[in-house]
Amino acid sequence: MARKIFIAATSQNCGKTTTSLSLMHMARKKYPRVGFIKPIGPKPVLYRGLSADKDAVVMARVFGLEDDLRLMSPFVLQPGDTRRVLDGKIDRGLIAERMLEAIEELDAKNDFLIIEGAGHPGVGSLLGCNNARLAAESGAAVMLVTGGGLGNVVDSVCMNLALFEKEQVDVRAVLVNKIIPDKRERTLDYLERAFADHALKLIGGFNYQPILANPTLRRIAGVLDIELHADEEEAQRIVHHVQLGAASAQRVAGLLQDSTLVIVNSSRDELIVTLANLYQIPEWRTKLAGIIIPGTGEVSAISQQIIETSGIPYMRAGRTSTRVFEIIKEDVSKLTAEDTHKIALISELAEKRFDFEAIDALFDQETRSPGRPTTSNDTEHL
Repeated sequence: MARKIFIAATSQNCGKTTTSLSLMHMARKKYPRVGFIKPIGPKPVLYRGLSADKDAVVMARVFGLEDDLRLMSPFVLQPGDTRRVLDGKIDRGLIAERMLEAIEELDAKNDFLIIEGAGHPGVGSLLGCNNARLAAESGAAVMLVTGGGLGNVVDSVCMNLALFEKEQVDVRAVLVNKIIPDKRERTLDYLERAFADHALKLIGGFNYQPILANPTLRRIAGVLDIELHADEEEAQRIVHHVQLGAASAQRVAGLLQDSTLVIVNSSRDELIVTLANLYQIPEWRTKLAGIIIPGTGEVSAISQQIIETSGIPYMRAGRTSTRVFEIIKEDVSKLTAEDTHKIALISELAEKRFDFEAIDALFDQETRSPGRPTTSNDTEHL
C-alpha cells in the first residue's frame, strides 16, 4: 500500500499541478515507485491515441509514466457529459467505480501516490464523486492548496473545509502559494495565528513569480492556434509583458520592458524593421521576446526578409490586434511537458522551499486520524 496524499485546492489556478510536480520530483528521490492520478479529467487531450486529462499527460511525459496513463486519467470529462449524466445515459456509479479502481491499482503498485483533484473540492459533485468524496473513498489525507493573500486564504479554506468535514476527510495541511515575496514572513505569521485553532499544518509554498505565472512563446502560439517561427530555446522563452505596437517606432522601443511581446500590424514596416534590428543587439534582446503580426494583410517582401534574417521569433495571427491582445491577457498559463525550463526551475525551487521529509511524515497514514488535535510534532516548522 502506498503513502497517499490528495492534492485539493480552494479554487482553480492555485498551483495544484505545480505542487504535484514538486512532490513527484522530491518523492522519487526517496521512494523507488511513485505514482500520480487525476481521477476527474476536465481538460481532455489526445495523446498516443488515448483521451486523457492534460495535467495527467504532462506528469506522465515528465516522469516517464506513459505506460500508466490509462490509470492516471481514468475518467475524462468530454463536452456534454454532464447532461448525459443527468439524462441517465452515463451511470454515475460506474464513473466512481472506474476512478476508485484506478486509485486502488496505482496504490498497490506504488510506494507513494499523489492524487490530484480537479478545480475546487466540490468539482465532480454532479458525477457523484467530488474531490472530498474521492479523498474519503481512497483513504487519502488532504493537502489543501490556496492562492496568496490573508483574508481570502482564511475565508476560502474555512468554506472548503466544511465539505471535507462532511465526508470525514482528514485535511492535514494547507499550502499557501503565490505569496508576495517581501510579505512572506508576515503573511505566514498571520496565517499561523488565523489557523491556530485548526488541526492542520500551514505550509508556505511558492512565492508569486512571473517566471512561473507567465506564458512561454510556445504557450501563446498554442492558445492562438498559430505557428511559431522560433527555435526550441526561443520557444521556451517566458513573456512577461505584451505591448500593442500602436505608437511610433521610437516610442514603442522606448516602452519595451523585460521580455516583451509586441503586436504589430503588417502595414507597420518601419516598426517591424526596427524591432527586427533591435533583436540582434544583445542588450535589447532581453527586452524583446518576439512579435505577433495580426490580420491577413501581407508583410512586404523586404520586411519579411529582414524578419527572417534577424532571427526574431514571430507569429502570424488571423485576428485583429485587439482580439489577439485580449486572448493572451485572458489566458492563464499552464505547464506543458515542453516547458522544460519552467519544470527544471520548479524542481529547483521545490527543494529549497519544501521539507519533503516533514511533509512525508505528516502524511503517514498512522500519524493522525480524522479529528485528532495537532500535536507539538505536527507543528514543527516546515
